[in-house]
Amino acid sequence: MCGIAGHLSYDNELDDLKIYQNMSDQLSRRGPDEKGFFKTHNCVLLHRRLIVIDPVNGAQPMSINIKGDTYTIVYNGELYNTNEIREELLRAGYNFKGYSDTEIVLYSYIEWNKECLYRLNGIFSLAIYMSRSNELFAARDRLGVKPFYYYNRSRYIIFASEIGALLEHPKVSRVIDSFGLKQLLLMGPGKSCGRTSIKNVFELKPGQFLKFSVKGLHLETYWKLTASVHTETLNETIQKTKSLITDAIKGQLVSDVPLACFLSGGLDSTVIAKIAANYYHAKKERLCTYSVDYMDNEKFFSRNFFQPDSDNSYIDIASKYINSKHKKILLDSIDVAHALEIACDARSTPGMADIDSSLLLFCKQIKKNHTVCLSGEGADEVFGGYPWYLDESILFKDTFPWANSIKLRKKLFNSDLIGMDADEFVANEYRNVIAKADSLDTDNVYDRRMREMYVLNIYGFLQTLLDRKDRMSMYSGLEVRVPFCDYRIVEYGYNMPNKFKFLNGREKGIVRAAFKNDIPSAIVKRKKNPYPKTHNPVFLEKVLVKLRSIISNKNCALLSFVNIEFLNEMIKNSKQSTHYWYGQLMTTPQIFAFLIQIEYFIKKFDLSY
Repeated sequence: MCGIAGHLSYDNELDDLKIYQNMSDQLSRRGPDEKGFFKTHNCVLLHRRLIVIDPVNGAQPMSINIKGDTYTIVYNGELYNTNEIREELLRAGYNFKGYSDTEIVLYSYIEWNKECLYRLNGIFSLAIYMSRSNELFAARDRLGVKPFYYYNRSRYIIFASEIGALLEHPKVSRVIDSFGLKQLLLMGPGKSCGRTSIKNVFELKPGQFLKFSVKGLHLETYWKLTASVHTETLNETIQKTKSLITDAIKGQLVSDVPLACFLSGGLDSTVIAKIAANYYHAKKERLCTYSVDYMDNEKFFSRNFFQPDSDNSYIDIASKYINSKHKKILLDSIDVAHALEIACDARSTPGMADIDSSLLLFCKQIKKNHTVCLSGEGADEVFGGYPWYLDESILFKDTFPWANSIKLRKKLFNSDLIGMDADEFVANEYRNVIAKADSLDTDNVYDRRMREMYVLNIYGFLQTLLDRKDRMSMYSGLEVRVPFCDYRIVEYGYNMPNKFKFLNGREKGIVRAAFKNDIPSAIVKRKKNPYPKTHNPVFLEKVLVKLRSIISNKNCALLSFVNIEFLNEMIKNSKQSTHYWYGQLMTTPQIFAFLIQIEYFIKKFDLSY
């Protein structure tokens, strides 16, 4: 995994090279091992490399002269069907200097142009400059695992892996526009696909590519979920589910550097770790696994509907069963609070508060011994792991089920900023997402709604989690792979009958059935638990000290955002009342932490609004 950036201008002049150095430096944590620079009279491509595959021949930017043209690529990601595509290109007459997937991707584009995207199975963002035509081609993987932000005017385009790198360029406006402000305050930390909070800064959507030429910017979608008839029996579906998941995990175990797995003791992480452990045992090696917890968390843990038990006993069961070398990372809740601003740096926008900062600290510890990890993001979205899939009182609500907090947000934020049409703004963004849900004429009302819920999760909740995982891990130079986001699994899950998906009335019932003989029965039967967060009251205390300090300064930006009387009331009652902000992951302490990140975000990037 790496960081990429670039600038193509048809004004026939580039800016001070120091600007591009600053952009590259901003991405240094994504690629701490090497940096690369490519320049023509009107094009600059930048690359920061985290070395995972082919250390010698995988350096970037990578240029190939062929067919009377020079093609230069900057690429961030990992390709999981490299060998299959290499064989196809060898038969077409191509030869390779090394075995990096970067070289494969570049030759694929040379051979098949944009059609190469249909062949690539992986997580990636990429940009390719063609010298003869003086054009840029850029693309993002189907699920949007790897980021690609861009700022486009009629005569130039500037792009980067992170918003923070884009903002190093003086041409990029440091302005939060009206849409961005409403999105941040009414939907944050979620956002609309393709949009950011910064004026004229956009993101390539999952499964989208662009071409930029003297004719302007052209955007096109190359992948979307399509409804089709599921013809397999239950037993065949169980076997196909197991085969697809197993194949995706095995394909993502290739690495020239140390690889480990996240292990929470839940269904998804245990399935991944079990398959990975078998792979390592076959090589007479032992898999390393990691889990995260907080000091004194057991002391303050309280069972609830969303989190009926703690992870620790299940982690022990899973680790012993698969014989992994397990390490429990124990975080100090005070450190988690202090890292809120660093997490905002990593995301270049306010995020999931301590859910972000704890992951950042967790990844920092893993990086001491490993460079690549596998994680279970995507399983709940694809196979129905969340409460809103099975609870019909939530399922049929016309809103984002994880962010049903519009009433609270309208009380907290000033109406002159969020507008009188706050409800309609969120409703419109919601309708834009469910419009993506393709269906069959034979689908009944329930089936169609489940398809809508599926795309809401894939293009909504999952995007927030993938952003979090990419930014927090890459901030420490740790590559995290997400095998459940293999597009083949996602397509199969979309068209799987709900009676199969929720087999035996359970969330992810089909996955439980597929792996019931491969992992401990206690874990097969275990109810889903969310990512562990601190229950230690010291976190809330530290956040409140910081928030009170911010709002005591009459020059703070936050005072122009919030209804201070209502905020003070929330602070006063913070230990007695619980407000839900973004699903079960963000409640009252996280709301305060989110406000701290908003203040830091505006001051850090000197943003106007």
